[in-house]
Amino acid sequence: MNKYILSSELEFRRNNIRQEMIKEGYEASLFSTNVNLFYLCGQIISGYLYIPSQGTPLLFIKRPVGIEGENIFYIRKPEQIKEILSKKGLKIPENIMLETSDLPYNDIMRLQKIFNPKQIGDATMLARKVRSIKTVYEIEQFRLSAKKHAEVYAKIPSLYKPGMTEIDLSIEIEYEMRKEGSIGVFRAFGQSMEIFVGSVLAGENAGAPSPFDFALGGQGIHPAIPIGGNNTRLKEGMAVMVDIGGTFTGYITDMTRTYSVGKLTEEAYKAHQVSIEIHDAVRNIAKPGVICEDIYNLGMEIVARHNLSDKFMGTSQQAKFIGHGIGIEINELPVLAPRFKTPLQENMVFALEPKFVLPEIGAVGIENSYVVTENGIETLTKFAEEIISLK
Repeated sequence: MNKYILSSELEFRRNNIRQEMIKEGYEASLFSTNVNLFYLCGQIISGYLYIPSQGTPLLFIKRPVGIEGENIFYIRKPEQIKEILSKKGLKIPENIMLETSDLPYNDIMRLQKIFNPKQIGDATMLARKVRSIKTVYEIEQFRLSAKKHAEVYAKIPSLYKPGMTEIDLSIEIEYEMRKEGSIGVFRAFGQSMEIFVGSVLAGENAGAPSPFDFALGGQGIHPAIPIGGNNTRLKEGMAVMVDIGGTFTGYITDMTRTYSVGKLTEEAYKAHQVSIEIHDAVRNIAKPGVICEDIYNLGMEIVARHNLSDKFMGTSQQAKFIGHGIGIEINELPVLAPRFKTPLQENMVFALEPKFVLPEIGAVGIENSYVVTENGIETLTKFAEEIISLK
């Protein structure tokens, strides 16, 4: 058994998957992606977790060797799953859920041929729905990550040296995070969503558009990964936005803070204060039952009132959300965006990131991670919210 997560926790999660699966009318689900295997097994394998509507889940492993326990079977190929089910006298499901939003076409076709079901459902979206409501254990993992995240951010002014570039400062921050126990894995959901561990953006680079669906882009240092710092040299009067993920526990805390090289313009401090105003307004209204789209609209109303719409969430390319769920992946459900009618539920965890981009100066604003409580929301990422001078 995995030493990090109790078997009762994993059983609770699997039962939640089973209940949602049954509601949708399916007899079984099959999981093979790293994120869902970690969530449901407490470890990552090369293989498959089979959850039937009735009976015990079965784990089919190709690698690594040496995992022992009840209902664990070593296989060389997925065709053996059906053979083992038959040998155990278990019914082959007539309808099954596969991770159709994650798996390559060839894998889906191969599994379809193996089971020959009458109907296939999307286990990816089912799992994302279940994972959006965090357990007590998961929320504690966020708390642990948030504490270390804040401790590293507090060190950033001492890491800065005149003449540094964005990448120079990012390297020093990443080094401190690894010393504090960061596992260094920044998982994101979606086709071709790639980033390293986060971004340090300054000056004009903060407004550089990116092909990736993150709040702000940045040019990056190579066309292979066109996002993040591009070695812009940090100069007097520049805002330096640090948005590096807190990857300490397998659950990612999302926190952005703005630093400055010397003094910024009055407009920069004003825009930064508007970001804090949006956070305060959301803290006042967010609770179970509040619709995600309404939170987005509230933020947009505040931005418009301050005549900052053309600088909000980018300039030439503007992100159309102000927040998102977080967890094992950085972009889980829910999404604080237009047309997202989902209500907040207790124990959802989300990041709120209203940011502004000012030409030549850079990006300002903050991002915090919040957990939805019975009567409101609780701030997880507790750290100074004002612009922090690096010198």
